[in-house]
Amino acid sequence: MVDPTPDSAAHPRFADALREFGLDVEVRRFPDATRTAAEAAAAIGCELSQIVKSLVFEADGQPVVVLMDGASRVDVELVRHELGAGSVRRAGAALVRETTGYAIGGVPPFGHRTRTHVLADRRLLDHETVWAAAGTPHTVFPLDPKTLIAHAEGTLVDVRERPA
Repeated sequence: MVDPTPDSAAHPRFADALREFGLDVEVRRFPDATRTAAEAAAAIGCELSQIVKSLVFEADGQPVVVLMDGASRVDVELVRHELGAGSVRRAGAALVRETTGYAIGGVPPFGHRTRTHVLADRRLLDHETVWAAAGTPHTVFPLDPKTLIAHAEGTLVDVRERPA
């Protein structure tokens, strides 16, 4: 269940990023954590593919954020190829927090602690509006995908795992 009133409970760092970009978005707070894309989609009442997952990977020891729709999985081999990296793996919780300033389940697409390379999967553009975490596992915000990707300074790529 989504609280129908806008909430200023976005993580303070993310709230600062919204102000810095001049974005006036409605941050919604959930009574329960929505750490997974499926939980968030159910709570919002949107399609799973409208959820933006902000996933942190480690490419040759360097963090990279991949923005992926909630219905898809990241193909790490495609990420490796995109980056020209020797190896790519999911980042651990400590690196995610150190890099972004947020805990897994609440990482927003921008407003991170450190400037990080961002890859955005092209499938996000399939929707007029997408929903992403607002810095906590309890908060989300809607935005059109082009604006979201622009503020994340994301490179548009095809890194979605294809069905076998």
